[in-house]
Amino acid sequence: MSALRHESRYRVSGMDCAACGNKVDTAIRRLPGVEDVAVSVAAGTVKVSHGEGFDGTSVVRQVRNLGYGAEPASDLAAISNAHDPDGHEGEGHDHAGHTHDHPSEAGMAWWRTRKARLTAACGAALVVAYALGHLVPSLERPAFLAALAVGLVPVAWRAITAARFGTPFSIETLMSIAAIGAVFIGAEEEAVTVVLLFLVGEMLEGVAAGRARASIQGLSALVPKTALLEVDGETVDVPADSLTIGSTILVRPGDRIPADGVVVEGSGEVDEAPVTGESVPKRKTVGDPVFAGTVNAGSVLRVKVTAAASDNTIARVVRLVEEAQESKSPTERFIDRFSKVYTPAVLAVGALVAVVPPLAFGGAWDEWIYKGLAILLIGCPCALVISTPAAIAAGLSAGARRGLLMKGGAVLESLGGITAIAFDKTGTLTAGKPVVTDIVALGRSQTQVLSLAAALETGSNHPLALAILDRAKADRAPIPPAFDAQAVPGEGVEGGVGGERVFLGSQQAAARRSTLPAEQADAIKALNSEGKTVSVVVVDGAVAGFIAMRDEARPDAADGLASLKASGIRTVMLTGDNKRTAEAVAASLGIEARAELLPEDKQRIVRELQAKGFKVAKIGDGINDAPALAAADIGIAMGGGTDVALETADAAVLHGRVRDIPDMIDLSKSVMGNIRVNIAIALGLKAVFLVTTLVGLTGLWPAILADTGATVLVTANAMRLLGWKSR
Repeated sequence: MSALRHESRYRVSGMDCAACGNKVDTAIRRLPGVEDVAVSVAAGTVKVSHGEGFDGTSVVRQVRNLGYGAEPASDLAAISNAHDPDGHEGEGHDHAGHTHDHPSEAGMAWWRTRKARLTAACGAALVVAYALGHLVPSLERPAFLAALAVGLVPVAWRAITAARFGTPFSIETLMSIAAIGAVFIGAEEEAVTVVLLFLVGEMLEGVAAGRARASIQGLSALVPKTALLEVDGETVDVPADSLTIGSTILVRPGDRIPADGVVVEGSGEVDEAPVTGESVPKRKTVGDPVFAGTVNAGSVLRVKVTAAASDNTIARVVRLVEEAQESKSPTERFIDRFSKVYTPAVLAVGALVAVVPPLAFGGAWDEWIYKGLAILLIGCPCALVISTPAAIAAGLSAGARRGLLMKGGAVLESLGGITAIAFDKTGTLTAGKPVVTDIVALGRSQTQVLSLAAALETGSNHPLALAILDRAKADRAPIPPAFDAQAVPGEGVEGGVGGERVFLGSQQAAARRSTLPAEQADAIKALNSEGKTVSVVVVDGAVAGFIAMRDEARPDAADGLASLKASGIRTVMLTGDNKRTAEAVAASLGIEARAELLPEDKQRIVRELQAKGFKVAKIGDGINDAPALAAADIGIAMGGGTDVALETADAAVLHGRVRDIPDMIDLSKSVMGNIRVNIAIALGLKAVFLVTTLVGLTGLWPAILADTGATVLVTANAMRLLGWKSR
């Protein structure tokens, strides 16, 4: 293995089933310098790990030799252009007999594709052969042979090509042997029917693969193609993908926001449902972040761009899902290994069925050769091989569209087995910023107390100051100007407001400026015991009131935790916060709390849970929880589209909802249930038709119909996951 490992990624068009992916994988692995290959049929991508000096053009050449379109994907985030029907992906690539979709067919209606045209041609030829055979019996055999050639020549060519590049035991090989063998025993009519059914199955696979691919690619369509860029005081219509970080754009009411950014002027409602699924628009004002693809439902907004088109939230989500689809789950890896032994074994069994009974027991050669050929068709591993990746790809896509990002099939598969979850507190179970919970006024109104405090805090970025200012804004409390406002180190802030001298600070600092009645001191103590921070307002030496603040639990936290407990999952809160605050939050949520922990303490507790036999997930912000996230069986980052939330840990809850954690686990269980059903369908139908073929009840065309039918059923069952909805 090379000391320095590099990765290159490619777009490959025309891969519609797992067998296609296996052929591409095998062919690329034969190239010099290749260390590992990861193929995603659903995303149409290939990731190649290699050392220095590797010739990237050899991958494109090798894939095109197989009959697929290929090009380097230097910018995978440019999703909207990657499958452009008018693009030049794989330009000039046109192999004789190639039945996979040409790159220029991306986005084309299924009935206009090459596969559909070939299937229709084979079907028409079969109908003509039947008609000729009925009208001119002497032409029956030549007519059926001609019809067979229409469908079989492209299939046989693909079998030969696959064998040349490392896959001699492909599905096309089994198909070709069975069809040619049928001709030699005089069953050319059935041979044509078998080939037609095979082509129909392939066409249906292509339709299903297109649906799966479009489910996540559709996210990219949310981003508008153009943007109104401000240049020298004027707005210019420019391509959205040309926007650079720091540019200022104008977003009109009703327009989609073309880039991630921060509002620099204006305020109004933004509908984030296309990206987050939230049905209620969010109020955005100066300083608030906005995401590409969301809809400005209110007034005109001026937005400063904070991410290039290749790195906006939607592009990163699509990229992460594509990378996840390239990562195979344990079940998928097992089935891949199994199929590499299974297909040659099917050929051997078919050969034994064809020759042993006639040689050893005097059976009729025609009868047993026919049964042997049927065994080859029954043994096609299409349905079995696609049973897992189709479900995994659909599950990953369904999750991504709801903000549940999982980095690979292994993560998706493992989530359903989680038995204990360790939550961070700040920013995970809580919103991550304090809010005003109580305002107590003494001799003045609550609004007056809030106004005095907000006047002193204007311009401050301290979290407690922002909490007071947000509450004043929400309550529409007037904020008078403050004069000579200055911070008192270790105590608070003071200044002149409306001709009065006002101080805002801790209870201890306020006690040095005024006398606090015992009743109010007890009230502050009670608020402190609830984990709240209290700031006292003193006006001209007299206590005017006090304000309590706390980082409150997320609105859905209690419901999310209750759902996990109902599923039998143990939950615990791990926090570096003080014990009093931690216990107050934990009590409101009904969760076990461990407080005053260092990062290494959190990691130790995760390992202790694992030592007790729990399969542990750690939920955190991805930075100070890094040791615990790494130690856990599954690390999940909470965040609203930040780099950390998207790129740290094994999975990410994009929208920061605690309720999404049980939903993610439920999605995993749904996917695994779907996979079990798929495997049962694939193997069950094969077992039934194996028995019926050996006893003479079914023949060639029912055998291929069983395989095609199983493939279609398995794919359709997997596609149901695209419509998955949380409980």
